[in-house]
Amino acid sequence: MSCLDARGQLSMTPEDAAVIIVNSCGFIESAKQESITTVLELRARFPYKKIILAGCLARRYESELNSILTEVDLVYGSPDMKKLVCLATADDSPFLDYYAGERPLLSSPGSAYVKISEGCNNNCSFCAIPQIRGGLSSRSIDDIDAECTALLQRGIRELCLVAQDTASFGCDVAGKSLLAPLLERLALHDGVFWIRLLYLHPDHFPFEILPIMQHDSRIIPYFDIPFQHAAPKILRNMRRSGNARLYLELIERIRTELPDAVIRSTFLAGFPGENTAAFDELAAFQEAAQLDWMGVFAYSREEKTGAWYMKPQIARRTAERRKRILEQTQTKISEQKLDRFTGRTLDVLVEEAVGIGGFSIGRAYIHAPEVDGVVMIETECPLVPGSFVKVVITGHTGFDLQAIIP
Repeated sequence: MSCLDARGQLSMTPEDAAVIIVNSCGFIESAKQESITTVLELRARFPYKKIILAGCLARRYESELNSILTEVDLVYGSPDMKKLVCLATADDSPFLDYYAGERPLLSSPGSAYVKISEGCNNNCSFCAIPQIRGGLSSRSIDDIDAECTALLQRGIRELCLVAQDTASFGCDVAGKSLLAPLLERLALHDGVFWIRLLYLHPDHFPFEILPIMQHDSRIIPYFDIPFQHAAPKILRNMRRSGNARLYLELIERIRTELPDAVIRSTFLAGFPGENTAAFDELAAFQEAAQLDWMGVFAYSREEKTGAWYMKPQIARRTAERRKRILEQTQTKISEQKLDRFTGRTLDVLVEEAVGIGGFSIGRAYIHAPEVDGVVMIETECPLVPGSFVKVVITGHTGFDLQAIIP
């Protein structure tokens, strides 16, 4: 996007484009289906335009898709995005220098994702990411800081640090996590902004980040920790070294050192060998952990992963039923956890001004983009998207907080 934008060749809508690039996902079956469906829908809408399938699905199945997916003009599986730009534009002229912090953004107003590393060395048995993205490859702290500097200068107010495993950032170059030094560098910037960490693997959680968060409230106490399961046998078969006791101790330590901490996790239902007793252990962990937010996935059997060969495989309908049970339990837990914010004054990052009814929509530090609830702010005048505003929380409806301007 940066290269195309620098050349004046970027369109943000398919209607205005001559070439449409679909950035696909190949992580689990539902994501693959969504990527293919997107291609088919675009071909139906734009029968004479050039369509290129890129991204993870293309990287994982490049040769197969080039043979069978006739709806696209090209399946591009290489990670070399500059070559893709040349293919899309038929322009081999030298590239202009471009900077990640100046790229066009697809995120919500005032927010930007900053990818600090690529790939993963954990090799969880259910996950195909190492096949697609390779092993851990961390960016330098200087490089990340330069991107964040440019984003902050553009008025970005939320930096969401992402990777397949942010906890492992730097382990490939330093032999240990460099997440804490990265946060210390970013904390040197002046101004009001949030730093949000996403995807912290629980088995090597970097505890040294906790005192940094205590010292600088801009590094918000939001923890996205994918525990995935709690039954010892299932965790071992997932190639994870933790257990329910260690995970509960981790949660307790975070909440003790950062009382305002909000913890989100992901569970996987229906993993091979998950009998009734194992599922009951997972459900018991959910009750004990009292997580603020939680997402649940039904296990997706992915070829060439360790779990592909494990037996017994759990029936899809059983996995989906267990998923629903966990979700129903979590709905009650999440709503109860929201009660503690009633009456508090919170900073909210405004995302949208709704013209009807005198409402604006935003997110507090407890809400990651797109996956948690929102804050519905009662206002006489629309608020400016991408700006911070202080609100008083008056209650909540489901997962959404209600607020007024004090």
